[in-house]
Amino acid sequence: MNLKKAASLVVALTLSVTGLAACNRDGGTAEGGQTIHLLVSTLSNPFFVQLRDGAQKEADALGVKLQIVDAQDDAATQTNQLNDALTTGASAVIVNPVDSDAVVQGVTALLDKDIPVIAVDRGVTDVDVTSYVSSDNSQGGELAAQALAAAISETGDVVVLQGVAGSSASRDRGAGFDEGIAAFADIKVAAKQTANFSRAEGLDVATNLMQANSGVVGIFAENDEMALGAVEALGARVGKDVFVVGFDGTEEGLKAVADGTMVATIAQQPEELGKLAVQQAKKALDDEEVTAVVPVEVVAVTKDNVADFQ
Repeated sequence: MNLKKAASLVVALTLSVTGLAACNRDGGTAEGGQTIHLLVSTLSNPFFVQLRDGAQKEADALGVKLQIVDAQDDAATQTNQLNDALTTGASAVIVNPVDSDAVVQGVTALLDKDIPVIAVDRGVTDVDVTSYVSSDNSQGGELAAQALAAAISETGDVVVLQGVAGSSASRDRGAGFDEGIAAFADIKVAAKQTANFSRAEGLDVATNLMQANSGVVGIFAENDEMALGAVEALGARVGKDVFVVGFDGTEEGLKAVADGTMVATIAQQPEELGKLAVQQAKKALDDEEVTAVVPVEVVAVTKDNVADFQ
């Protein structure tokens, strides 16, 4: 090979590698496609499985690649996943925070690099993300308070099973419930304790709280998984001596309402949350107008209307 041909080959190879690197910086494949990273708090919860499925269907419909990662409810793991999204060239990121405080640094780093970040179901503390797609958790908490008050004839002691400490969903649902229950002078919140949105922990915490507060007649759990754990802990007393209200409207939660073991659940629309989050991410990538806050309706589901949701 002569020197002229060798020089031409080096230039061609250099241009080829540069083109691939530029394409990767755009967060796509070698063909230039867009890749959205979906960072889910946990896929062991049916609610977030439905959220993931809604996101995947919409990504398929819009022709974008969706890369899904599960933090398994570990804030440190999710921080690493945010860093990975930055270094591997994600086009956009959808984050469902384990902890709304813990994700701040990682989300800010992405935004500083002009990578759109969509928060879904849970917000990011004091950060103006590209878009925030969420149920109205405060309103849902108030609806839960009203449903529980009606079940216990507006009198008696109740306890609250709280979600993951630091998550905006737990804070907002709890604040809404406190505001709603305050309207009933004869109802007292005897105790609150975290059960981390877990059914197994819900069973244990409900058991302990009921032993420590024997006069309790109502339980509000900030998600259906904890509510179902409480139902198991109560056994034959559930729906007779003690009434349980959950939050999410999962398939098992709705069945428990229909069966009478739960008084109510506050139904979200997890598939819709996932779908709308992908829509907002795609709009941001296409330089279209993005909605800063996208609310998704919540509804109190009782035995009277549960058939409409199953």
